[in-house]
Amino acid sequence: MQAVLLAEKPPVVSFHFGLPALDVIDALRAAGVVLLATATNLSEAKAAAAAGIDAVVTQGYEAGGHRGVFDPAAPDDRLGTFALTRLLVKTLDIPVIAAGGIMDGAGVAAALALGAAAAQLGTAFVACSESLADAGYRAALLGPAAEHTVRTAAISGRPARCLANRFTAIVADISPASIPDYPIAYDAGKALHATAKAKGEFGYGAQWAGQGAPLARSLPAAELVARLRDKLDAARLPG
Repeated sequence: MQAVLLAEKPPVVSFHFGLPALDVIDALRAAGVVLLATATNLSEAKAAAAAGIDAVVTQGYEAGGHRGVFDPAAPDDRLGTFALTRLLVKTLDIPVIAAGGIMDGAGVAAALALGAAAAQLGTAFVACSESLADAGYRAALLGPAAEHTVRTAAISGRPARCLANRFTAIVADISPASIPDYPIAYDAGKALHATAKAKGEFGYGAQWAGQGAPLARSLPAAELVARLRDKLDAARLPG
């Protein structure tokens, strides 16, 4: 993968689940690639900055998808997006990108007001027409199921936040020690979902979603971005 990145030289490479070796970071930086890394607490963010990462993505506990902790076995401070964003803005000398639970222009404006250089949205785009989310995932995200998200490691082997569904109900009482490592559990879960989906049951899918899921909208991506910008501009207006 490193060889492909160095050959293709994408404008940006973003790391999750920790940092690669310093020689990888140095090689990508020498190739002119802007580097981002997820941090869920202050120590992870400091490590990213010290390693030469250009900007840190603060992943609040509200965020959907995989939790980007460097060590999934370590205690998790469970910092919320805005508390973590403000903490890192006051501590780091590199740009901070806020992520987790941000779904609309007002949320983006709030993140920028706290000193973030930008906001990163994920769940907000799942229901867009360009998304590859299947029909069951879309229906759950745009319905009452969006009101309930859970954090579980059972789906993939690493902690992640998703919509509560049949799979999360089944694994709710499974001890973390009995869950196979990532990505063994993930591969098994995908096989289960594929089998169930073939029979019209979508409740075993990895329906990643943050706590702002009830604010999801089904729009083309360009229209969603335009609305985010309009609401952001409106939120910034004085008075």
